[in-house]
Amino acid sequence: MEAFLGIIIGVLVTLGIVTFVKSFKKKSLVNSQSTILIDKIKKVCKFITVEGDFAEIYHYEDVKERFLKLITSKKKALVVINAKAHVGYDLSKIEIKAENDNKKIVLEHFPQPEVLSIETNLNYYDKKDGYFNKFEATDLTGLHNEAKRHIQEKIPESGLIEIAQKEALDTILLIETIVETIGWQLDYSALKIEDETPKKLN
Repeated sequence: MEAFLGIIIGVLVTLGIVTFVKSFKKKSLVNSQSTILIDKIKKVCKFITVEGDFAEIYHYEDVKERFLKLITSKKKALVVINAKAHVGYDLSKIEIKAENDNKKIVLEHFPQPEVLSIETNLNYYDKKDGYFNKFEATDLTGLHNEAKRHIQEKIPESGLIEIAQKEALDTILLIETIVETIGWQLDYSALKIEDETPKKLN
């Protein structure tokens, strides 16, 4: 009888150990899956950037007065601005968490689009110095900064914001497909992508 009880106890202990090991392995696998999914999501999100080309004409004029305002000296230039602007997302602001027990990836926050960079190339035409008012290096630097501000003001009406938002939505659907391929779910019910003007470059 004791031998029989010993066998039963041994079997129960073995089953308990096997169950614990399987549960531990399953938990480890789920944790590993969530880590892999989050890494994949971050890689996919790197592609959410749109590019726009701009060509603008900018008239520059500066007038200085001399000798008790009796004499004025004017310098002017016609500036052709060719620029490339990138509108996208600051990926460090994406908030993702994994609910391992439910096999769910929760996308809690997606940042608003912002201007990531503006590259400008300026060509000067009809550039004329005034007799007492000549172009200097500081003027050209100022013109370059003014050109960036000019392009910045054109971005909201260019459609780049809307394109970036559409790219974000398409990417979220792609993320959902990736998550579902291994039996997980993507919860983006808390996500809100608003129609806002992108942040300006500092």
